[in-house]
Amino acid sequence: MNINNIYIQHIPAFCNNTMAISILRADLIDPVVSGNKWFKLQFYVSDAIAAGKTTLATFGGPYSNHIVATSKYGASMGLQTVGFIRGEKPTTLSPTLTDAMENGMTLHFISRAEFLDYDKIMKENMHADWAWIPEGGYEIKGAEGASTLLKIKNTLSFDTIICAVGTGTMMAGIIKAAAPHQKIIGISVLKNNFSIDTEINALLTTEESKKNFEIIHGYDFGGYAKHTPALIKYMNECYKNMEVPLDFVYTAKLMYAVGDLGTKGKFKPLSKILLIHSGGLQGNRSFKKGTLNY
Repeated sequence: MNINNIYIQHIPAFCNNTMAISILRADLIDPVVSGNKWFKLQFYVSDAIAAGKTTLATFGGPYSNHIVATSKYGASMGLQTVGFIRGEKPTTLSPTLTDAMENGMTLHFISRAEFLDYDKIMKENMHADWAWIPEGGYEIKGAEGASTLLKIKNTLSFDTIICAVGTGTMMAGIIKAAAPHQKIIGISVLKNNFSIDTEINALLTTEESKKNFEIIHGYDFGGYAKHTPALIKYMNECYKNMEVPLDFVYTAKLMYAVGDLGTKGKFKPLSKILLIHSGGLQGNRSFKKGTLNY
């Protein structure tokens, strides 16, 4: 993982050049532990090592970028990893879970009903040398790690920062780090996830919760990890026109939303907008060969 690979890419061929739009290419850190994954995990891992823990244990679904990122990051730091996976064990593992196992992660499959009770799972699997990480890194420690995303490059010239939102951990971190003049917009990739405002505010201090931020719904394309032929076509067009590789779970929906909102007058002319490329490209491996042009 190399955070020095991150740079800000200006994309003039977007929204008809009515705004100055750029992308923070955090996806270039690593093919697996990319984008916000390393940032959200960094303090969990360093604290686990400082406490003498030998194992990272966490939660996620069968296509979770967080699961595979934890498996690789943990292995790179000499730690064992355990993943508690939502749902019964499938006949064929997803590419994500296959990679996680190849990185040394031990997988435990939990029914969807039982998966809802994190506390019970942790209690039944309590080990003194295990360090637990919430799903998606959702906790103040994860948000604080995500806040350092805006410190890698100088982002103060931007008046608007936009990111995709899953658990809300990254967005909370960006809100923490945002300057007073910056508005933070989150594009929810989950369908009707209206509790996300509360979940993000839970990671903020009272003063941070007063900052200028907004979550926009309606660009989930059917729900989390769902996609349509139109979205796949859009991903291919983005790569052809801007040389920006996207994933179908988060960043493609982010880019589509920004383009659509831009044409509808959401942003003021000449706005300086920064999009966060949160990585997760390994998820595209679930597509048949040839589906994407990258």
